[in-house]
Amino acid sequence: MTYLLSLLDKSPIPEAASAQQALAHTVKLAQRAEQLGYHRYWVAEHHGSKVYAGPAPEILVAHILAKTSRIRVGSGGVMLQHYSPYKVAEVFRLLEALAPGRVDLGVGKAPGGMPLTTRALQALHDPDRKPAFDAQLAQLDAFLHGFVPDGHPLAGAVATPQPGQLPQRWLLGGSPQSAALAARLGWDFVYAGHFNGDADNIEASIAAYRKATGRPPALALFALATQTQEQAEKLVQGLRIYKLHLPTGQSFNLPSLEGAVEFARQTGVTDFRTEEQRPYVIAGTADHVRAELDALHQRWGIREFVIDTPVAGFAERLASIELLAAAHKTAQALAA
Repeated sequence: MTYLLSLLDKSPIPEAASAQQALAHTVKLAQRAEQLGYHRYWVAEHHGSKVYAGPAPEILVAHILAKTSRIRVGSGGVMLQHYSPYKVAEVFRLLEALAPGRVDLGVGKAPGGMPLTTRALQALHDPDRKPAFDAQLAQLDAFLHGFVPDGHPLAGAVATPQPGQLPQRWLLGGSPQSAALAARLGWDFVYAGHFNGDADNIEASIAAYRKATGRPPALALFALATQTQEQAEKLVQGLRIYKLHLPTGQSFNLPSLEGAVEFARQTGVTDFRTEEQRPYVIAGTADHVRAELDALHQRWGIREFVIDTPVAGFAERLASIELLAAAHKTAQALAA
């Protein structure tokens, strides 16, 4: 079974721990992932959170790049709606110049926080001139390549520095429309299976990207490996996603019912609906997890899995990536 394993780290803050400890754990896990042969290591963006320690992935990416030497490091992802595409292009061109051939720019569409944090992040935005996400992503792509074309309102602005190559560009999404957008701009695509595990939607998104590019996307998903099946199932049994449906037609994924209700309150609506979902998680022994990944690889031709380990404890996360790497390495050797 030929596929790559990569990791997504949200820098969770365990109970009774500090953000400083959580970030130190992220660095240690990245260093261990490099030793174990993982392909890339991504960090997430969450604002105003008491359970996640990473609001600025670009800073954490720079720090991890300095603490490692080979593994690719990137954002999973930058929440583009909050930022100037020009500034994001500058930041990641600079990172690529500092660590050539090792930088990934992953971009996401979600807010990464509550409405009040979004309001604070976008306090200087003109709401009447806010571009659509597609337009923002296209502008970011143009600035990554150096400049926007003549006739654009920002023509003449050049993003620097000039690295030898561009960072690898990834769009994180969960729909055929996102897959098509990534393909249209020439970006790699990773399907967010840890948030939307619906098999029909995954298949449609994979098909849309494959039709446009001739290759499959990467697949992000929750996975936890432990010594026993019972131990793994116990660790993930309480994992839930609460989908908040607003009367505007928008929907948002929250990790708790209280968070979903608070999100609605901050939005200023009372006419909302919540839907409790049990996310798709591959949990069990390393051989069980590997077998499930093998099956997904065979079914959809996935060549890279981005693993989100859905527990906060450092020891459990470390053990999981070590067990999974060992099982994967053994399977790859037998297949060679």
